[in-house]
Amino acid sequence: MVRALGIFSGGLDSILAAQLLRRQGIEVYCLCFTSPFFNADNAIAMAKMYDLPLQVMNIGVEHLKMLKNPRYGYGRNMNPCIDCHALMFKIAGKIMLEKGYDFLFSGEVIGQRPKSQNRSALMAVNKGSTCADKILRPLSAKLLAPTPMEESGLVDREQLLEIQGRSRKAQDKLARELGVNEYPSSGGGCLLTESSFSGRLKDLFEHQPQCEIFDIELLKLGRPFRLSPLAKLTLGRNRSNNEALKRLAGNGSCLLRCQNFSGPLGVVSGNPLPKDLATAAGIVASYGKGAREEQVEVLISSNGQQHVLTVPPMDRAETHTMLL
Repeated sequence: MVRALGIFSGGLDSILAAQLLRRQGIEVYCLCFTSPFFNADNAIAMAKMYDLPLQVMNIGVEHLKMLKNPRYGYGRNMNPCIDCHALMFKIAGKIMLEKGYDFLFSGEVIGQRPKSQNRSALMAVNKGSTCADKILRPLSAKLLAPTPMEESGLVDREQLLEIQGRSRKAQDKLARELGVNEYPSSGGGCLLTESSFSGRLKDLFEHQPQCEIFDIELLKLGRPFRLSPLAKLTLGRNRSNNEALKRLAGNGSCLLRCQNFSGPLGVVSGNPLPKDLATAAGIVASYGKGAREEQVEVLISSNGQQHVLTVPPMDRAETHTMLL
């Protein structure tokens, strides 16, 4: 039995690629990667719906390392799609060898994304993956040179396709033929393609080049304020944010809250100086119920130690100048 391992997002193209190989009698397994920037929700739901064996793997640390210095650069925002796909295939290639799969596949379509899915980009992905001769793209295979899997007869090239471009008509037709009736809408899913998040990430990389996963998770919560080149404050917007910040607080960060008034929690990250903590306390006080008081006591907790700073709430207009 021929066994194939596919990089699976749960989107229509990845579902179709898997089902197209299944139609040839190939045993298909799926692999979905997660990081702070994308999750496995769609992949899990679609794998269950179409009875596809699925392994979910967190590659956050490796992905962040790559993201700081991608060989092929970024897309419109902070999305290093070529390097990202190469990393995924590189990791998948190791699993392929360990578990004895015959080849890898994906749902990539030539021309669907101008920067990351043109012919030269796909070849760059192959080169960066270190397993180029084991990668098959069933939806566009007939537009690419035959792979060793096709030449050896593991895969019937005649049953593969030549889809290209941004139109979804060919995929929609194939979905009906293969009985794929439900699937997520196309696009989205990766925070690195969003301009607002990318702006925060650029600021983080500029001021904290040694940032870790904890710092990335903070970017996804609340209001971010740049206190100084050394430190940043993340302020909760609601109860959900506050609870998430409380869970994340650690790794040398400081948790701030008003002592005698209700209000948001704040987390200071980076390498804050005393003046940065005083500024952060003023912002926390400004967004709490004591914003109209002359002085507010702000409790600062860090590494099991606590102390109180008494500060005037910062003028709200001034806080806005520090927002990222």
